[in-house]
Amino acid sequence: MKPREDAAPAPGAEFDLIRRHFQRAEAPTTPAVALGIGDDCALLQPSPGHQLAISSDMLVEGVHFFHDVVPEALGHKALAVNLSDLAAMGARPLGFTLALALPRADDAWLAAFSRGLFALADAHACPLVGGDTTRGPLNLCITIFGELRPGQALRRDAAQVGDDLYLSGLVGEARLALELLRGTPWATAHSAPDALSRLRERLERPTPRVALGQALAGLAHAAIDLSDGLAGDLGHILRASGAGAEIELDALPLPPDLVRLPEAQRLECLLHGGDDYELLFTAAPDAREQVLAAARDSQTPVQRIGRITAGAGPLRLIGPQGRTVAVPTRGFDHFA
Repeated sequence: MKPREDAAPAPGAEFDLIRRHFQRAEAPTTPAVALGIGDDCALLQPSPGHQLAISSDMLVEGVHFFHDVVPEALGHKALAVNLSDLAAMGARPLGFTLALALPRADDAWLAAFSRGLFALADAHACPLVGGDTTRGPLNLCITIFGELRPGQALRRDAAQVGDDLYLSGLVGEARLALELLRGTPWATAHSAPDALSRLRERLERPTPRVALGQALAGLAHAAIDLSDGLAGDLGHILRASGAGAEIELDALPLPPDLVRLPEAQRLECLLHGGDDYELLFTAAPDAREQVLAAARDSQTPVQRIGRITAGAGPLRLIGPQGRTVAVPTRGFDHFA
C-alpha cells in the first residue's frame, strides 16, 4: 500500500481507497516502525538482541469464510489468525502488511472491515505498515512481523518425552458453528436453537492468545496454534519432535454446546475441528506452577490434557476406565 504523493486519483481509485480506509492519520506509533505506509517498503527496527518472527496467512472467500460474513468480523479474523501464529512462537507483534483483492470498491464494506482490523491491531500494538490492493475475487493475505529473544522461540520440534501437554481455552465450538452454517443434519438436530448465534463468534472472531504465548517464551518447550484441529496440529509437534502423546479425555475441556452431541460427532469436533486458534503446548512436569502463573498473568484459561510419550508419531486417547484408543493425527488439507 504505497500511494504516491504526486498522484491525483479520482474518488474510488486505488490510492484514494487506501488513503480513506487504511492510511490512518492518527495511527498508534511504535519504535519498531521506522517507516510505515507510503513508500516502496516499510522499515522495521527490532529491539536490540532480538530475532524477527514472520508469518503469512491467506483467507479466501468460499474457502475460509462465507460470503455473508460481517466485514468487521472478517477484518478481525484476518489479523487474528496471524497474531495467533506469533503467539504460538512466543513472539511480540511489531507490525503487519495486508494484500487485499476486492471484486469492487465498496466504501461501507471497507469501512467496517478496516474497523474490525484496526480494533484488534490497536489492542496488540501491531500497526499496518504496508501492502497492496487489486481487483479480483475477495482474497486477503496478511504477513505479520514479531520479535523474540534468541533461544526462546516455542518451536514444534522441542517437545520432550515426559512433558505435560496443555491446551488454552476450548476447542470444537468453531467446528460446530461451521456445521450449523452448512445445515449439517447431526449438528442442527442436536443443538439448541440459539447455538449458532453464540458459536459463530468463535468461528469468525477468534481470540489470539498473544499474552499467553509471550508468557510461555523460555518456559514451555514446544507449541502450536490450533487452526486445523487438535489432533492434526498435535501431529505436527509429534512428527517434528519424534515423539508420541496421550490425551486424557476426561481432562479435555468440554464446551457446553458439545455436550448435546452424539459421542462420535462430539469427538470429531474436539479432536478434528479447526479454526479454534487456541494454543497447544508442552512443558516439563516441574514447571506446572510456572505454567499456571503464566495463565493467570495472561488471563487465559489453561488445562493440562495429557503428556508426551516415547515412540515417534502415535497419538492415543485415554477414555473412561483407562480404555486407550489410537487417534489419527489428521488435520484439514486444502488439497486432500
